[in-house]
Amino acid sequence: MTDTPGALLGPAEIRELAGRLGVRPTKTLGQNFVHDGGTVRKIVRAAGVEPGDRVVEVGPGLGSLTLGLLEAGASVVAVEIDPVLAGQLHTTVHGHAPDADLELVTADAMDVTDLPGAPPSALVANLPYNVAVPVLLTFLQRFDSLRSVLVMVQAEVADRLAAPPGSRTYGVPSAKAAWYGAARRSLTISRHVFWPVPNVDSALVEIVRHDPPVTTATREEVFRVVDAAFAQRRKTLRAALSGLFGSGPAAEEALRAAGVDPSLRGERLAIADFARIAERLGAEAGTVDA
Repeated sequence: MTDTPGALLGPAEIRELAGRLGVRPTKTLGQNFVHDGGTVRKIVRAAGVEPGDRVVEVGPGLGSLTLGLLEAGASVVAVEIDPVLAGQLHTTVHGHAPDADLELVTADAMDVTDLPGAPPSALVANLPYNVAVPVLLTFLQRFDSLRSVLVMVQAEVADRLAAPPGSRTYGVPSAKAAWYGAARRSLTISRHVFWPVPNVDSALVEIVRHDPPVTTATREEVFRVVDAAFAQRRKTLRAALSGLFGSGPAAEEALRAAGVDPSLRGERLAIADFARIAERLGAEAGTVDA
């Protein structure tokens, strides 16, 4: 990667582009544009992007991170919901990196089920705060070619995604992310590298993909158990899962069969534990069907 002056977007160009396009960042879309080239390059380095890598970026906005990824030699497919920003992105990239390999999908990321070109091996993005977790989990589900993820999210969300079982911040996002890979909180990003300046700091979360737990239960069944276990965090698993199993005693029997203490709360369980419970749910359904 080079540090060629002008290769990335700076504060003046960000504001000039936004003014010319009539773009006013909205809380609805969670738009905050990175205007610091040093931060962009730091993110790209943290992602380990190398020449020839195929990277998907969600929410490229005005193109700050896009240019950083292209500068590193990546081939980028960018998914942008805002048609005005999407229409400008190719022009911006051509002006800074005319030979870069960029493909653009203008759509809501939650609606994207297929991407053009070669399957991406990495997701690198500054995710809008309000949809960060569902977008992240959806892309991991739909694109099994993704071997690594590095996303910038609200610092509090980063803590939740990377939290281990037993910690205060462990919950649904932590458990579901663990189905797909090992998550860790990386760098903290100052709010002052964004325009407009958000009210919170951001942080990077890295996820390195691994195989899901070995289980006869489906992902959907496991996630149903996760959702139920955390629907009311203060409840024991016996109480929290009584609705899924039909009664408290049935839930207790299933939990014991899965090797899980019914008096525990969901925050104590790893994803493999949830998978064993989901297997019992499937077994109960099979018994009823029979």
